[in-house]
Amino acid sequence: MKVIHNDLHHLHAAEFEFFRGDKVEAFEKSARADFVLRALQDVKFGEYVERESFPDDVITRVHSARYLNFIRGAHAEYLSLGGKGDAFPSVWSIRGMRSDVEPKNFAARMGLYSFDSGTPLTPGAYAGSRAGADCALTGAKLVAQGERSAFVLTRPPGHHAGSDFFGGYCFLNNAAIAAQYLRDYGASRVAILDVDYHHGNGTQEIFYARDDVFFASIHADPSTDYPFFLGYADEEGEGAGRGFNLNLPLAQGASPESWFAALEVAIAKTRVFKPDALVVSLGVDTYEGDPISHFKLRTREDYPRLGEMIAAMKVPTLFILEGGYAVKEIGDNVVSTLTGFESK
Repeated sequence: MKVIHNDLHHLHAAEFEFFRGDKVEAFEKSARADFVLRALQDVKFGEYVERESFPDDVITRVHSARYLNFIRGAHAEYLSLGGKGDAFPSVWSIRGMRSDVEPKNFAARMGLYSFDSGTPLTPGAYAGSRAGADCALTGAKLVAQGERSAFVLTRPPGHHAGSDFFGGYCFLNNAAIAAQYLRDYGASRVAILDVDYHHGNGTQEIFYARDDVFFASIHADPSTDYPFFLGYADEEGEGAGRGFNLNLPLAQGASPESWFAALEVAIAKTRVFKPDALVVSLGVDTYEGDPISHFKLRTREDYPRLGEMIAAMKVPTLFILEGGYAVKEIGDNVVSTLTGFESK
């Protein structure tokens, strides 16, 4: 399997975040990717490929140009206004307020383009995310050119980022960017399977009205878990996209048996769609020891099975790292998934 490692991920390094109203040490940290890289190297897994650089017009197939322009220069603007450290939003545009007019005020634009206070905008947030998008595009290009599979080792994650907003530690939606590239370069139909503990609200928002990209997500019930306001089972798509969005929410504490039952449903629905390529948002915060999640998957028993079931679909597959906050175990959980896939 080809591996594309984001060598610039460390440029995004938050010291703290706001979690349930408290100021806490950041859960999304550089060590996440470092532990995955070490675990891959320990078992000599994969063939490493350098990331290519892609133009902005590939990114703006998914994200709006004004949003991309904002996050590119946001932290520098924050510093120029006297800000120190990482920037956080403090005001948001919600129901009944306008979002079509971009305010001149920096704090207002921070609120316009974000949806939580737990995603620090660091000095390197854009550079790290943009390199990650290039890694995702490099992987997508490899798959489009005939590779059976590839793994994108990057952070910050991406699946909470929408067409014009950041949040959930995410700034650019790597899975969506990769899926769109695959569509643009030969695939008539692309499926995205999101196995992160949290619903991929950004990915859903981007493709919700489309019938050429099928999105399936297994995640915690949004009535109790982040991102709260999207991810319910009755969200099936709209317009041309109706029937091409599948949400499979599970209760906190869901067992491996119930989780894999949901995976079987997701895979069956994906098979019916008959995709030419598959993008997997590989979050391993489903792990039983994750500090901010509440599923029960196990390293040796369950993650290899996940990889094997994905491989059995026999679709060219691009894995992209999303969540996973049990830092010491994240590498083993990712390696177990990928080696499970490779065993089939």
